[in-house]
Amino acid sequence: MSRVFVGATTLVALGQVGELQLLDSFAGRLAIPESVRAEVTAEPARTNLDRFRSENGVDEGPVDTGWHDEALQVLGESERNSDTDLIEGVLATVEERDDTDRDSPVGLISDDRRLRTVAEGLGATVTGTFGVVVRAAAVDRYFSASQAKRVVRRIDSHGTHLTGEMREQAVGATE
Repeated sequence: MSRVFVGATTLVALGQVGELQLLDSFAGRLAIPESVRAEVTAEPARTNLDRFRSENGVDEGPVDTGWHDEALQVLGESERNSDTDLIEGVLATVEERDDTDRDSPVGLISDDRRLRTVAEGLGATVTGTFGVVVRAAAVDRYFSASQAKRVVRRIDSHGTHLTGEMREQAVGATE
């Protein structure tokens, strides 16, 4: 089964505007490690995340997958943190797939460039917050392009600022 690991940047951005349900547009099981959840402290993002996790059966791992040391090494970290937990989950999922799971994608949703680069190098498919909105508009017939544009603008106005070029790309991709 595929797994999609979600970082704090995306959870805060979507949680602030009450749009965490857009994560449901991804195939596979969502995974939000407890260390990532702990980083989401701003309201209403925290309350929205807690509700989303309880209503959607989100995995809270990875915890002790056996890939902890490798994650620390890959990221050059000396102690466990949310970044190492995300990469540990990606490593474990990529490496422990059997022949029947080989085609199951492993994903990472984060706006952190370093995490995205590492995860992509490990074989994961990566996207960011605005990729979530674009994907939802592409796969959910009840989520229109105009709704996606409004979400992009609301996220942008709540602190996840886009350059003009990025905004046009995010809005343009929903059309």
